[in-house]
Amino acid sequence: MIQDQKQALFDLVTRALQTVGAAGASVRLERPKKAEHGDWSTNVALACAKSLGKNPREVAQALTAAMHDDPVYADLLQAVEIAGPGFINFRFNQAAKFNVVRDALKLGAAYGSSKAFEGKSVLLEYVSANPTGPLHLGHARQGALGDVLSRIMTTQGYKVLREFYYNDAGVQIQNLMLSVQARCRELLGLQDEKAFPENGYHGAYVMDIARDYLAKKPLTTISGETIESTGDTEDTDLIRRYSVGYLRNEQDADLKTFDVAFDNFYLESSLYTSGRVEKAVNAMKAAGYTYEADGALWLRTTDPAFADFKDDKDRVMRKADGYYTYFVPDVAYHLAKFERGYDRAINIQGSDHHGTVARVRCGLQAAGSQLGMSIPKTFPEYLLHKMLILMKNGEEVKMSKRSGNYVTLRDLVEWVGRDAARFFLVARKSDAEFVFDIDLALAKTDENPVYYLQYAHARICSVLAQAAEKGFAVPTAEEAAQADLSALTSEQSAALAARIGEYGQVLSVAARDLAPHLVCVYLKDLAADFHSFYNSDRVLVDDEKVRNARLALLMAARQVLRNGLNVLGLSAPERM
Repeated sequence: MIQDQKQALFDLVTRALQTVGAAGASVRLERPKKAEHGDWSTNVALACAKSLGKNPREVAQALTAAMHDDPVYADLLQAVEIAGPGFINFRFNQAAKFNVVRDALKLGAAYGSSKAFEGKSVLLEYVSANPTGPLHLGHARQGALGDVLSRIMTTQGYKVLREFYYNDAGVQIQNLMLSVQARCRELLGLQDEKAFPENGYHGAYVMDIARDYLAKKPLTTISGETIESTGDTEDTDLIRRYSVGYLRNEQDADLKTFDVAFDNFYLESSLYTSGRVEKAVNAMKAAGYTYEADGALWLRTTDPAFADFKDDKDRVMRKADGYYTYFVPDVAYHLAKFERGYDRAINIQGSDHHGTVARVRCGLQAAGSQLGMSIPKTFPEYLLHKMLILMKNGEEVKMSKRSGNYVTLRDLVEWVGRDAARFFLVARKSDAEFVFDIDLALAKTDENPVYYLQYAHARICSVLAQAAEKGFAVPTAEEAAQADLSALTSEQSAALAARIGEYGQVLSVAARDLAPHLVCVYLKDLAADFHSFYNSDRVLVDDEKVRNARLALLMAARQVLRNGLNVLGLSAPERM
């Protein structure tokens, strides 16, 4: 049985090209603009005519003849036609068109998955927020992108490790500690608002931490450590640890409501305590690409050795005050990543981190050369996303009482729910700016894509329930997979089956291009094809053969909708 019709057709054309002496020619299959022109079309005959020294129609005829002689032809195609100057149009036969229905029903939750990258591993890093406040919308988008991408890559056979890198060291953590200390002193009447640190954090959550600290509430962190508070406002180390632990718990709780989980949490502070930062700095020095100027230590990222990275200026590694800039521990962290032996490492970050890509890679090349590591220049890979504009009641939403100056992930989930938040945050290309319309996300209409998809799934469930109520014998998935599908003769049924057959390819491309939005686009098209079929072909007819064929098609569509919604981390309701 041919399970992936498009791939089978691609392979058939590829073998024909080898037969006519055009091995290696690029094969591109496209859907004809008009359904009557067939299921797929290719211009490969036009593309390789010149190299073969023939006109395109001659090449097309030779390719057609070669395909007719291929054993797969009879199992796959009804006809191959040459059109215009040399286009080749393909028509699948009836069995091939609807074999995908049987495949979806037999494979169930595994339908669309592949073992193409079985044995390969990938380390996905995303969110990686400073534990200095609630997660904002940028973190929400990273969480959705990272979680969905991890699910997509898992369908392709990858072993995925999901990692959160905590920036729990540096000036920002110091400012957090000073902010909590100041609020503690305010609550005790030891100082007033005017004494609050200039670069402190003003969100209401800082006061919450201060109250719990003064109340001496024990704090058990997500790593299992219990921090006992003494309420001492002068114990800055304890205030720092308590504050960081508190906010890590808060962030973890928010991520859980968003259905985003991690396999590993990596602490920036561990890079200092383990000596990894010092080791990385010494390696970069030994490589000969550093220099001292203005009391600071610099990395010469503009050196010709790093020309591929195109950095526009050298970068400070250690400031005059003795503190390292944030890209230095990043280099140490990524050296540790490389040592762990993953086949790929992918970072999902905001587009404001674009400038860090070159300096981190330069640092890795410099340090790696001294540490005996052959690090690819493309390590790590980056998926950068743009921020979004949040609209509610026709106005942009910018503020949150909880955070003090930005809308939080928790705000978003409370407003629209987990499903809508996740879908909208991955529905556009990561590098595209977009408006998140709160009102649209709450709408119970076809205008809301989440409602549209979930309603399609619920509607199929409703049809099956109605069939049982009418006294019809509703086939199981196993029985439906064996049904006679020859009664599926309408254009709408063929279109729905063809769309079902595309699911595996969509997952493959989404994994390859790091493009989760492709799954969203596909599912909307699948739902549209289902509704078109439902409105044209009455399902619950008396003719058992016709009814069961149509029920099998609906059950296959439901399975793929369910699989796709699961990849997006969305629920698949049976009633709405």
